[in-house]
Amino acid sequence: MDRIRISGGNQLRGIIPISGAKNAALPLMIASLLTSDTLTLENVPHLADVEGLVRILGNHGVDIAVNGRRERQEDGYSRTIHFTCRTIADTTAPYELVSKMRASFWVIGPLLAREGRARVSLPGGCAIGTRPVDLFLEGLAALGAIIEIDGGYVNATAPKGGLVGGRYTFPKVSVGATHVLMMAASLANGTTVIENAAREPEVVDLANCLIAMGAKISGAGSKTITIEGVTSLSGARHRVLPDRIETGTYAIAVAMTGGDVTLEGTDGSLLETALDTLRRTGAEITQTETGLRVVRNGNGIQPVDVVTEPFPGFPTDLQAQFMALMTRSSGVSHITETIFENRFMHVQELARLGARISLSGQMARVEGVPRLKGAPVMATDLRASVSLVIAGLAAEGETVVNRVYHLDRGFERLEEKLTRCGAIVERVSE
Repeated sequence: MDRIRISGGNQLRGIIPISGAKNAALPLMIASLLTSDTLTLENVPHLADVEGLVRILGNHGVDIAVNGRRERQEDGYSRTIHFTCRTIADTTAPYELVSKMRASFWVIGPLLAREGRARVSLPGGCAIGTRPVDLFLEGLAALGAIIEIDGGYVNATAPKGGLVGGRYTFPKVSVGATHVLMMAASLANGTTVIENAAREPEVVDLANCLIAMGAKISGAGSKTITIEGVTSLSGARHRVLPDRIETGTYAIAVAMTGGDVTLEGTDGSLLETALDTLRRTGAEITQTETGLRVVRNGNGIQPVDVVTEPFPGFPTDLQAQFMALMTRSSGVSHITETIFENRFMHVQELARLGARISLSGQMARVEGVPRLKGAPVMATDLRASVSLVIAGLAAEGETVVNRVYHLDRGFERLEEKLTRCGAIVERVSE
């Protein structure tokens, strides 16, 4: 199993290209099930989750072609992938596939809308919480779907004539359920209104792609999304938006280590709250023609309290990274997690590096320390793993991060991007 070895202490200076967003690419790929024409996606990142979803979509009959070979460009690796699903080969998403990637459950929406039926395994829990699918199923039921759960599978059928427009109010904001309901409603008969919808940029990106395919959607990015169903969708060409979580992660890494880095190909409007929070710690962040420039000033790291919230609030997917930064602040900060339970498992690993963190329910109290010291640590999930990398970049001596397969799910060429900016980071294969 691969590990990442880090020798800390170097400032980051240079250019880091930001990849396409994983959290946008996955629902966009699943949208290919809605049409018999070809959906072409540009700027698709090369990640383990993307490759896993490619295999899952192939099981449903999607033909997938990658344009040429991956070639080095000024902005890094950029792939264009063509997805064509002439016919749905199988409306069942089996446990052995869904259990490997939670987002694969989202195929239930397009399968139900296009074929009138779907049999999808329940995804179960994960390292950062249970994330139940009740909201998905309640939303689909509002469109007339008949839902039964049997033997660990969700059996969903549409009424004769297909799904029908309806109104559904999410009792709790859910990005995944908003994706699914928006895709399903695109082919429903009549108008669907989604209230308390997720407002994340990835939801807007999916809506824009669906509109290019012929869907009639308004309000994406607000709390109310309206979809007028159409009889069919066509193919389209769409570019995946930049990864705001990768953007925030590298910005935090610069704030942690000091230095001057330009994050190329990204847009600060995708994560304004996170960037404003980071500025309060002492980082200088400016939008340039090519992306974002991040500079750490000479006044050290200031402590800042954070509460995670749905967009446009501070993202839960940057909580672990920000906690790593706060371990080196000049005072005490408080980080409150409101989105997922069990998302503080990185605390005990940061403590191995010398961090002083105490937990009280969903709040962490972080007392900044003058220095961190390298040690072997264990990644527990995707975002927690990169928080350990950030801590290791600033720690004295050597840090070894185990279970880096978590990193490969969401960060494209992490070691290369950091090394190009002066970090000493290498992957070690056993």
